[in-house]
Amino acid sequence: MTITTAFSATLITLALLFYSSGVWAERITRYLKGWHVAAFWTGFLFDVSGTWAMGKLSDDPFNILDLHTLTGQIALWLMLVHAIWATVVVRKGSENFRKQFHNYSLIVWLIWLIPYFGGMLMGMSG
Repeated sequence: MTITTAFSATLITLALLFYSSGVWAERITRYLKGWHVAAFWTGFLFDVSGTWAMGKLSDDPFNILDLHTLTGQIALWLMLVHAIWATVVVRKGSENFRKQFHNYSLIVWLIWLIPYFGGMLMGMSG
């Protein structure tokens, strides 16, 4: 394993830890708090950084015909929308929006797991 691969995997795993902690803490409390939003943004930034580093290892990092690249791009865009929406809800949203936000969070998190575990399996298989 190269240093770049290890660094990339570490960044992506930090994304998993931060994003998951934000999603599950918000889901358990059923109320969106500021620190959840910070965890979403931190997870997103680690994911972007890890994806960028992984892209340095690829011959064609923007090949959307590749299933892993496509699912990864979808997940990143969903994470970005999720973090922006969470920020708006915490700053300006109603109490009802704060209480209902967890429904969308879990869907985005589950979609995000597809490229995470797909990439892990690809890395382990060679």
